[in-house]
Amino acid sequence: MSWKICIVGAGKIGQMIAALLKDSPNYSATVAEYDLKALAEIARLGVATMQIDATNIDELTQGLSGFDAVISAAPFFLTPNIAQAAKEAGAHYFDLTEDVAATRAVRALAGGSKTAFMPQCGLAPGFVGMAGASLAAEFDEIDSLHMRVGALPLYPTNALKYNLTWSTDGLINEYCNPCDAIVNGERVKTAPLEDYEVLGHDGVEYECFNTSGGLGTLPETLQGKARAVSYRSIRYPGHCDILKLLLHDLGLERRRDLLKEIFESALPRTDQDVVLVYCTAKGLIDGALREKSLINKSFAREINGQVWSAIQVTTAAGVLGVVDLMRTGVLPSTGFVRQEQVKLSDFLNTEFGRLYRVGDVTPQNKAA
Repeated sequence: MSWKICIVGAGKIGQMIAALLKDSPNYSATVAEYDLKALAEIARLGVATMQIDATNIDELTQGLSGFDAVISAAPFFLTPNIAQAAKEAGAHYFDLTEDVAATRAVRALAGGSKTAFMPQCGLAPGFVGMAGASLAAEFDEIDSLHMRVGALPLYPTNALKYNLTWSTDGLINEYCNPCDAIVNGERVKTAPLEDYEVLGHDGVEYECFNTSGGLGTLPETLQGKARAVSYRSIRYPGHCDILKLLLHDLGLERRRDLLKEIFESALPRTDQDVVLVYCTAKGLIDGALREKSLINKSFAREINGQVWSAIQVTTAAGVLGVVDLMRTGVLPSTGFVRQEQVKLSDFLNTEFGRLYRVGDVTPQNKAA
């Protein structure tokens, strides 16, 4: 059965989602956005467009009428409006937000709904939740699960060794908001930029530290089962120290508007990027203490004659893979749906989840 999809938001991720849907025989896509210049970019892809004001719930509800599903690729602060309009229009709802408060609003709307509400469907949260849950399920008793994700420039040149590859607002939220975790078996809030660690992959050294939003609902799902669960962002060495200088010593954690201005004026955007997912779990299997890892490394690539960045591909594939599973009846079609309800193998076999296979999802096993 073919689905009609409305994508709210015509930014880089919205463009990628629209392009992938356009080339699928199972979907027809329309992009809704207020900015006419952004809509012109979508029209050049050969995708239908609709000018709409996402701050106006009545206008949005009317525009979403008749669609099977709505994907929010808009800024996180518009999430409650778009989810409310989707519910009133009778459409399934998906989004990419890492914002915890926005997700709570979506979850509240899911109560008693005749359609499904599935937030946090991109890369992290999103794919990493499926990967982490898949690893945890391989153990008879799970002790610890640590997820790490980085969207990084291939060729870092500045002191931060970082370029903007996605939403600046989302990035700042990650660096400034409290982080969900399980510590000593209890769900807690931890401080961002803490729990620093160094790791290596393919001869490259990275640093990792706590950031907000990447775990989604996984701590809630694993409460009472795991001793430790965490999410950390991967960066090149030196990034964390500079962030602490900016946020703590210079007080920019209290001036997010100024921090955004600095980032967007000083850090160029790049499509030459790499996305690294590095998940590790430890626990008991047949009475023996074991450790398993899942690693995925994705690069910018050409799809149907156009080059797309790694963060565009992995984020768009994350949400469209679960949309496809819902369309085909694999996932629940009503109420609140969590990322960890998705079997990783099911996701990777969808027409969109297969894009992650290029990144070589490879379990790495070793005895403890």
